Amino acid sequence: MSDSDAVNPSHYKWLPSGVEVIDVTEWLPFNLGNVVKYCLRSDHKHNALEDLRKAQWYLEREIARRQRLESQ
Repeated sequence: MSDSDAVNPSHYKWLPSGVEVIDVTEWLPFNLGNVVKYCLRSDHKHNALEDLRKAQWYLEREIARRQRLESQ
C-alpha cells in the first residue's frame, strides 16, 4: 500500500517489526484502544496536539465509565 492510501495510511504502519497500530488496539477495550491509537499516531500526522486531545477525551470517558461502575 502506498503512503497516500486513505484506508491504511503510513501513520498506521510505522511501528517496528511490521506491527500496525490496529494490531495493538484490537486487543484493548474500545476507549483504551482509541487512547493508544491517537497517542501512537500523534507524531506521524499533521496535528499532534489534536490527536493527543482526542486521546485525552477517550481516557477521560473511560475513567468516567469506570467510576460509574464502581458506584453501582
